[in-house]
Amino acid sequence: MTLPASELPAYLEKYISFLIIEKNLSSKSIKAYTSDLNMLHFWLIENAVEGITSESLHLYFHSFNSSGTLKDSTIKRKYISIKAFFIFLVQKELLDQSPLQNFGKKFKMAKRIPKTLAVEEIERLLHSPQLDRETLKTPFRTRLSIRNDAIIDLLFSTGMRIGELTQIHLQDIDLKNRVVVIFGKGRKERLLYLSSTELIEKLNEWLSVRELFRPQVDTLFVNKYGQALSIYGVEDIFTKYRQLANINEKATPHYLRHSFATQLLENGADLRAVQEILGHSSVSTTEIYTEVSVKRKRDVLSQFNPRNRIVTSK
Repeated sequence: MTLPASELPAYLEKYISFLIIEKNLSSKSIKAYTSDLNMLHFWLIENAVEGITSESLHLYFHSFNSSGTLKDSTIKRKYISIKAFFIFLVQKELLDQSPLQNFGKKFKMAKRIPKTLAVEEIERLLHSPQLDRETLKTPFRTRLSIRNDAIIDLLFSTGMRIGELTQIHLQDIDLKNRVVVIFGKGRKERLLYLSSTELIEKLNEWLSVRELFRPQVDTLFVNKYGQALSIYGVEDIFTKYRQLANINEKATPHYLRHSFATQLLENGADLRAVQEILGHSSVSTTEIYTEVSVKRKRDVLSQFNPRNRIVTSK
């Protein structure tokens, strides 16, 4: 059975409802699936393709390879989105067989080494909110600085994603037992331990002034209007202190996650443990940090190893 392209919108509507109600995916994931599947629909219309077959999908993915406009990881994500959609149709008996069943598509992913910050840069970044506070004139600005200080430290101390940070609710964090519940991709839960005493102090200080923002929600971090702090708000906070600390101007909040993971491995942490802490579904995703760690060790040993300066041969 070939799926007529004209019927795709109706099936997409059923699938998105399934993702929202039954799979309970985050709004960000829903948006990504919707975007990927709508892009396929637009391509079918643009190329006057009447039926979705294995052949037409081959042409669709070949169009990405020939244009070279998308990253390997983006193309792979689109493939996964479409494959999951057709699996849903088969499971709901809306389609006899997925056109991707014998597709045999393999993706060669270009390895991207995670971008990290040097230890000295992280130290300056963590210290920058306190320096900022020394120049502030109003209690309101001081309270914002207290919040920002806790945010920057929490991102680095746990390696969580900024989307995860903005989704923390008051009931998810227990400072007495030093734990926080994180909801990662696919709403997967993980428990993180807050090992830094300084971080605990910063979070307690933030909670002592949080009510002065007249919160309208129960998220841990709120903006100046008392609403939930958005990921864009966190990005703006990071940019401010990145500039104040005078660190890598290309750095993003995700650099803190990369730096956290790399330094864990450099300090001897077990790869599986780091995988669990970061919330990676596969250890292969975590393994890329070992390359950064090995590279740094190689650079240090090449430059500073005392054995390099000892000549024994005559």
